[in-house]
Amino acid sequence: MSPAGKAPLIPEQRHQELLRLLRATGVLSIRDLTSALDVSHMTVRRDIAALERTGLVVSVQGGVRLAERAGHAPPRERATRAGLEIPRKEAIAERAAALVADDMVVYLDAGTTCQSVVPFLAPRSGLTVVTNDLHAALALFALPSVHIVHTGGEVDPASAAGGGPLAARTIEGIAVDLCLLGAGAWDLAHGVTSHSTDKVLLKQAVIRASGAVALLADSTKWGSTERFRVTSLDRLDTVVTDGGLPDEVTARIEEEGPEVLRAG
Repeated sequence: MSPAGKAPLIPEQRHQELLRLLRATGVLSIRDLTSALDVSHMTVRRDIAALERTGLVVSVQGGVRLAERAGHAPPRERATRAGLEIPRKEAIAERAAALVADDMVVYLDAGTTCQSVVPFLAPRSGLTVVTNDLHAALALFALPSVHIVHTGGEVDPASAAGGGPLAARTIEGIAVDLCLLGAGAWDLAHGVTSHSTDKVLLKQAVIRASGAVALLADSTKWGSTERFRVTSLDRLDTVVTDGGLPDEVTARIEEEGPEVLRAG
């Protein structure tokens, strides 16, 4: 038994605890981790090797540190995000658009990745696209055959997106076939997370209203977390990401339930 009579942690629990400790300190020695986790040096080294294969940590002399992007959400300001990872976003958007069939009611979440889906919807007919994103709604004007519904709600100037209870009530009156869900942060332990309760409220309302949910998230956002939980990964039907997500991570996600589609 470990200290205080607690049962030993299983590998997944140790990995999450190791990441939690690293997020608090940045770098830890092997000795620190053997003490904190109450396991052998060999076990700690195996755990570090497993996490290193996922790209979340990097081994250093005598210890381990967080990878540069691990645990840190991308910038929230839309103007900054718009110029990031453009090839990844476009590849993900094209792959996600292939999930959309004629005559569907599709929810397009806020964010630059979801907005990138719009041009790829041009070949479809009879679509109704529901969105909380003002930029996406404007981009949809270029597709005159698409019926556009905006959720309304309180607009966040940083993201140009509506949210909160007013937007959630709009969604409650719509039968959505497919939700294309955006994410600024996602990982195995916490699922999809957000920094805003208004965003969480709307995203959860859309998930409940949708026949199928596909998460659009590039690999640079994997391993980052925000304080409010949107959904666990097992509530998703599909994850559309890019080729930068390691095979081991892809396998772990699919164990949770959703199919992983890697674009580009």
